[in-house]
Parts: sequence; structure tokens; C-alpha cells
Amino acid sequence: MDVGFIGLGQMGQAIARNLLKAGHHVTAYNRTREKAEALVADGAKVAGSPAEAWRNPVVFTMLAEDAAVEAVTFGDGAGLSTLGQGAVHISMSTISVDLSDRLAEAHQKARQVYVAAPVFGRPEAAAAAKLFIVAGGEQSAVAHCQPLFDAIGQRTFVVGEKPSSANLVKLSGNFLLASMIECLGEAFALVRKGGIDPHAYLEIVTGTLFSAPAYKTYGALIANEHYEPAGFRMALGLKDIRLALTAADALAVPMPAASLVHDHFLAGVAQGAGDSDWSGLARLSAKNAGL
Repeated sequence: MDVGFIGLGQMGQAIARNLLKAGHHVTAYNRTREKAEALVADGAKVAGSPAEAWRNPVVFTMLAEDAAVEAVTFGDGAGLSTLGQGAVHISMSTISVDLSDRLAEAHQKARQVYVAAPVFGRPEAAAAAKLFIVAGGEQSAVAHCQPLFDAIGQRTFVVGEKPSSANLVKLSGNFLLASMIECLGEAFALVRKGGIDPHAYLEIVTGTLFSAPAYKTYGALIANEHYEPAGFRMALGLKDIRLALTAADALAVPMPAASLVHDHFLAGVAQGAGDSDWSGLARLSAKNAGL
């Protein structure tokens, strides 16, 4: 397929490269042009503006926050006015439920197609085409996009025809991950202060009670105190928990654990750790324990 791709951070660049490897034709745009040029050797065409990317029958956006998606879709990025009738916008960004609903409505009015398809997986999973895609949108639209999803992920979960349902699932998943990181950080602080080797503790915990990949990945980061460079920045973790709480407020769902994690992320960002990996929550726990 002919594909436009907007947003080439760690995740976006890996996803775009796997689309190219699968034989799709990618026109790539990023505010920092060098990130798009890095894909030229893989066969990508560099777009000089977002509009050039939007002139494709399928366009991915993989951006950090609501404001960036709004800018390329409704603002100077000219997405809504440039994308053709019947063309598909696939938003892989972790955005608010409200913005996803607005995108769905706007694209429908413009006779365009909108699919929300946020992903679970860190940059290394994106590079290996092992992401998990959570898709929401019209059944025919999701089916049309499936070959693209197959090129970048190991499984696609379709959650319904309302696109924002996928965003709600993504936010809830990131809340669960953040809560797990918080608990791991507290547990590691406890055993470290008690004189137990963190690597031995990691082996025990992941070899018995918690063998899931997420525990192994984040447990290793915490045991090694490896918070830079970030695979997922703490500032983005704070953003995602804030969005989850906003969605919970709209649905009248109390989430006290999310409020706690939000405040700990906020403390980390306030202390200058916003660009560290979000597993750096464990560093806060260690600091609070006097380690």
C-alpha cells in the first residue's frame, strides 16, 4: 500500500521501517527532518511537510500527545483538509478518549475513515515487529488495515467499531503497567534496604509469582537501575495517567491507585526526571527509603 507516516520517534521510526520491509511504500514526515531521512536507505520518501504525507490513501500518525495530533490534523498540518475522501487515518498515538471521539466525528463529516490503533510494546518490540495492536473502528476499515498491522505487530485485538474504545483500553493498560512499576519499585526498595541483592530478588520474583514479560522487563531495569536512555519517558507516563483519570472522571469510575501513581510521576517530573524512563518511579521509592 501507499502509506503516509507522521511522527518518527523511537516507536514511529521502527514501525515505519517494518512497513517498508513488508513492501509498503512509505512517505515519512517528522519535524526533525533527519529522522525521516534515516529511513531513505530502507526505501522511504521524505515528505517536506505533513500535507505531503496526508496525500496518501492510508496515513499513520504516531505522536506524543493530544496537542501534536490536533496540530497535524486540525491545524497547520492540514490533515483534515488534505486527506482524500475514503482515505484512512490510523492514529497509533496514546491520546485522550475525547480527542479520539472528535477525530472520528471530523473524519466522518469529511467522508474520510478513522481507525484508532494504539499499541502495547516498548521500542525493542516495535523494532522486532512484535507489537500488540488494539484497534477500534468500522469493521471494514480495520480489515483493510490488517495487512499493515500484520507488518508491525504479532497480534491485533479489535475492540469494536467505536474508535475511542481502543484508546480507553490503551490508557487502562498503561495504568496497569504504571501501577506494576510503582509496586516493583517499592518492593525492590524494601529488599535492598534489608540487604538482599536486587538481581537475586528479580530471579526469585520472576521465576515464581510474576513470570509475565512486563515484570521481567521492568524488573530488570529496576534491578540494574537503568533509567537512561528512556524507552518511554516519565513525562509521557504522567500524561497517560492524567488521561486515564480524565476518562475515569467522565465515566464516574474512582481510581485511587491511579491518583497515587499520578502524584508519584508528578514528583519525578518536578525533580527533573521527566526524560528518564518511567520505570524511574523505582528511583523515587529508593530515595524515599533512604537508599
